[in-house]
Amino acid sequence: MSGAFLDERETRAPEVRERELFAALPELIAHAQASAPGLARHLHGVVAREVTSRAALAQLPVLRKSALMELQRSGPPFGGIAATAPGRLARIFVSPGPVYDPEGRVPDYWRFARALYAAGFRAGDLVHNTFAYHFTPAGSMAESGAHALGCAVIPAGGGQTELQVKTIAELKPGGYVGTPSFLRIILEKGRELGADLSSLNKALVSAEALPPSLRAAIKDLGVTALQCYATADLGLIAYESPALEGMIVDEGVIVEIVRPGSSDPVPPGEVGEVVVTAFNRDYPLIRFATGDLSAVMAGVSPCGRTNVRIKGWMGRADQRTKVRGMFVDPAQIGEVMTRHREIRRARLVVDTRDKVDAMKLCCEIEAPSDALRDAIARTLNTVTNLRGEVELVARGALPNDGKLIDDVRKYE
Repeated sequence: MSGAFLDERETRAPEVRERELFAALPELIAHAQASAPGLARHLHGVVAREVTSRAALAQLPVLRKSALMELQRSGPPFGGIAATAPGRLARIFVSPGPVYDPEGRVPDYWRFARALYAAGFRAGDLVHNTFAYHFTPAGSMAESGAHALGCAVIPAGGGQTELQVKTIAELKPGGYVGTPSFLRIILEKGRELGADLSSLNKALVSAEALPPSLRAAIKDLGVTALQCYATADLGLIAYESPALEGMIVDEGVIVEIVRPGSSDPVPPGEVGEVVVTAFNRDYPLIRFATGDLSAVMAGVSPCGRTNVRIKGWMGRADQRTKVRGMFVDPAQIGEVMTRHREIRRARLVVDTRDKVDAMKLCCEIEAPSDALRDAIARTLNTVTNLRGEVELVARGALPNDGKLIDDVRKYE
């Protein structure tokens, strides 16, 4: 562990990484089927040894958060998705929902060391960790990664801003971990109180957006902040490097971008829902849909890391809405697209007309025709049990933002 990279895996040739990931995937699937009864049911009929490519992986069903929560309610604590018995875990966390998140006993279980290293953290650093330690796993995620690097940790948690300032001024940590907004609050409070917080020079932030204005404000206060993308189910998914060009996918996961509400991968560069397969033997989530939107970026990072890059968090994929008393879900729009492969991109616009809900499905089509438009309208009616207008538009007419349902109704 020295130099610019945590380990040699970060700079593997992309084709080598892909080959090694998909050589290991069949064993992970077989382990999940043998050790996690809920996953065995979810993956019924899947032949593990045959899943050796992205195309084969794309044929497996997606596991969405809503389904995970239902499994946990019907078979607590983990709904048969965990492959390790509760008493053999290190911790069990409780995320909003509630959702129970297992933490195994392997070092750096959440794989946070890689993101911390990219943000400049090194062995011997003292880390001020303001992520919560109560119920949710964020505090443990950062702490276990820091320990794996050889850092010491101040388990500060959130709140108590003046105590945070006093602790930093006296203990002089070099790095901060937490949300970017709280970092700014601490730094500004320190300036207001005349406290010396100059020991802080780097930060790994997460759990909320880091717009350029906030990053610049933190930089003006003396701290260089990089961000990472993680969830309580999966741990680290992607992280920034000093190049600040997108987020680099973690070496311990496979990331796919699928059409929201479906399991079908979108073309490179298209915005869609982030789906992750995690190489975690305690909790082997396979094709787990995060509900977040992002897109794959072309090329590799200028920093020298060669893994796939994504654009970071671009919103939520859950666009479910109610039209004339009935819910319409992105999965239904995805079903219309599946039945009509001529549709490259689609968006259902929900509005009001004469004070009545109205919907129009806009579809990008290479060769439009009245017959195709009418066929799509019939399918829309069949799938949603609602009548809607269909408009065929030219390729590129719809925004590339992953949105399948756009509810533009205004209520007085």
